Amino acid sequence: MLTAKYSIGQIVKHRFFPFRGVIFDVDPEFSNTEEWYEAIPAEIRPRKDQPFYHLLAENSENYYVAYVSEQNLVMDDSGEPIEHPQIKELFGGLTDGLYIRPKTAVH
Repeated sequence: MLTAKYSIGQIVKHRFFPFRGVIFDVDPEFSNTEEWYEAIPAEIRPRKDQPFYHLLAENSENYYVAYVSEQNLVMDDSGEPIEHPQIKELFGGLTDGLYIRPKTAVH
């Protein structure tokens, strides 16, 4: 099994497309539909045998959820927070460039 380069709470940006986001889940390898995969243009279609990341993503116009291969992500070192409206549902706050998951009560 492959080890993910990035972790939940990290802010990343897409290597080719103008969007950035915070990671909220990681699949150890591709785990989406074949239809989704085939919709990616062949010349930029990523390998399936690598981690894929679920992002609360944003660009200059929209907020959305993105599913991105590890090979197409790079660290975002801008220091700017993510403005996605669902951030508060999943994370407690931003500390040293990393979104922290809130501690859940143990019953």
